[in-house]
Amino acid sequence: MTIFTDKTAVISGGAEGIGLSIATALGKQGMNIVLGDIAADTLEAAKNTLQGMGVSVATVVMDVTKPDDWERLADAAEESFGKIHMLVNNAGVASKPGPVEETNLEDWRWVIDVNLMGVVMGAAAMVARIKTHGEGGWLINVASMAGMSGVPYAGSYTATKVAVVGMSESWQAELAPYNIQVSVLCPAFVQTRIHLSGRNRQAEYREDSGTSKDDYDAGPTADLVENGIDVNIVGNRVVEAIEAGELYIFTHPSYRKYVDMRCNAISEAFSRAAQSPLLKDVPDDLGPASFK
Repeated sequence: MTIFTDKTAVISGGAEGIGLSIATALGKQGMNIVLGDIAADTLEAAKNTLQGMGVSVATVVMDVTKPDDWERLADAAEESFGKIHMLVNNAGVASKPGPVEETNLEDWRWVIDVNLMGVVMGAAAMVARIKTHGEGGWLINVASMAGMSGVPYAGSYTATKVAVVGMSESWQAELAPYNIQVSVLCPAFVQTRIHLSGRNRQAEYREDSGTSKDDYDAGPTADLVENGIDVNIVGNRVVEAIEAGELYIFTHPSYRKYVDMRCNAISEAFSRAAQSPLLKDVPDDLGPASFK
């Protein structure tokens, strides 16, 4: 028996990559798994894989940008297993890297709707149902190291991942009274197909009907992704971190230096502000209680 035994986890983008890695690791811990994904064939293959391991699993073809699809996923989870205990907001995409002036608005809208609004919609659909049974649970949001330090030429992706980290910090305090543990996963490069996100790009996010899905793939990052860490490490790391009650889940310890650089720059900026004569009369006790 573990803290996960007979509990139910709902995982978006769960048909492959990090989502399936987390599903596999949690399934081995005795959880019921509900996978939502936009790719029907890949989702069916994932279901067969998990069932072959003896994991209880249900699947729903869904689009994380559609609120009604989230409700269908939640309904299917409760119909299959009775209660929802965990949401893993994993579904995410990356557009082709490029300078800010060359990033088209459809790229921005697509990345924001999937990576940011998909997380918002997932939490809106699932948290109320986790609260209802009163047993507590978990909310796991998948961000990125890009959420901890800006990545040049990846403005839309960085913006969404910074937002996911911030929302996770906010929701940790908000959901603690309900015994819902919040964690945010911030991996660097992992062997997934995120650099081929265009394969699942919805028609409404393409510039015109003549544009191929392959035209949106983030080719320049392919080598970095393909030489990343084994995706199976990530799922096991998530289980380890959840058991330890960690808010921030990191998979690449060597990236700490980049976060330290950012933290030091922020600290130095505060020091300069403290020395400004323009700010000498600003009271020390302003700000919401959560900042104190």
